[in-house]
Amino acid sequence: MKQLNYNLSEIKKVAEQLWDEYNSKKVWAFQATMSSGKTTFIHALCDVLKVSSAVGSPTFAIINEYTSAVAGTIFHMDWYRMKNEEEAIQAGCEDCIESGTYCFIEWPEKFPQLLPEGTLYISLEAINNSERRLSILSSLT
Repeated sequence: MKQLNYNLSEIKKVAEQLWDEYNSKKVWAFQATMSSGKTTFIHALCDVLKVSSAVGSPTFAIINEYTSAVAGTIFHMDWYRMKNEEEAIQAGCEDCIESGTYCFIEWPEKFPQLLPEGTLYISLEAINNSERRLSILSSLT
């Protein structure tokens, strides 16, 4: 497991480092408790990838689609409100994951069976109001 502590003022630099190291991974699964910074980190990552549209939490939409000058189409999913795997499939989550485009997923632990082999698992932990710990839990090929 790889760990990195960072201050929120360094988030874009950390996002750049992660992208440089793991951009071969198409599915990124962000695990963290509520308000630990999943959406904030994904926003920083999308800034690095030069996403032209506004990046926000897909809590109610379930799936946001962004266009990146660097990575093409990106799907940002939030599985928090979904009750079961069937609801996730009907919402189009499985189609997005199988599309071959980049997928950044919040609350992936709700439906781990939908995640393909080779998913990059990232854990975020709030240490205090301005510091976070990022851990790469798995980057199986």
